[in-house]
Amino acid sequence: MIKVIAIAVWVCAATLGAVFYSFQAAGERGVGEKPKPMLGGLDYVKTDVISVPLIRDSKIGGYFLAKLVYTVEPEQIKKLSIPAEALITDQVYTYLYSNPQIDFTKKATIDLDAFRAAIRDTINTRVGANLVHEVLVDQVNFLSKDEIRDNWLRRRQDSTTTAPETAKPVEADAPPAH
Repeated sequence: MIKVIAIAVWVCAATLGAVFYSFQAAGERGVGEKPKPMLGGLDYVKTDVISVPLIRDSKIGGYFLAKLVYTVEPEQIKKLSIPAEALITDQVYTYLYSNPQIDFTKKATIDLDAFRAAIRDTINTRVGANLVHEVLVDQVNFLSKDEIRDNWLRRRQDSTTTAPETAKPVEADAPPAH
């Protein structure tokens, strides 16, 4: 019986020693190298739909709709005193209003790479640090004023044709009042 207990204690001690040694050896060398900035460690933050009215000749010509995703370092975004989405929205407005030559009815004049780079660079310049690494386009759309009006009329017509008819109240056969 004593031999069995001695063997069990020896196996436990050898196992604990091996585990302790492996943790010590791994701690000195490091488990792996740190991830590169664009391969890990960044947060991907989605914006809500940003709707920018485009004014041409003192009239609203349509609405630019965008949903963006931007990559930021978590430590940097925590240092901001204002929400990052407010910065993104402001820069989208600034870019579209400072570049009136962009014509959304012609797809050839839209340069998404320049748009993304301008948003990223102006935010980083404004903050004074390399906050936004990449701006990705999740959705971009342009709706002219006529398209919005047509969609509204179509929805209005659909709601009137599909609305259930009001039922007439059923008159109960009640005895006449005396």
